[in-house]
Amino acid sequence: MTEKKVKVRNRVGLNGKSAKMFVKRANTYEASIWVEMQEKRIEAKGLLGVLSLGAVGGTTIKIIARGRDEKEAIDGLSRLVESGFEE
Repeated sequence: MTEKKVKVRNRVGLNGKSAKMFVKRANTYEASIWVEMQEKRIEAKGLLGVLSLGAVGGTTIKIIARGRDEKEAIDGLSRLVESGFEE
């Protein structure tokens, strides 16, 4: 299992367009992927779960992956979040 904490850098956080981008990217990996914020953990491959986090700009989230391509998943998803979803 691999995990990494990242700061959500875009203004609106993980909602709407950015949540869709995150889920789309998460679904390109074989690994099981979760996002954790405070005491809540959701599966990263479902839009409703990601939206339910309510992660706003400036929030720190933890991305957790387990599986064959877990390191690639963590790297790709953390780069996406840290880029501000290319805002």
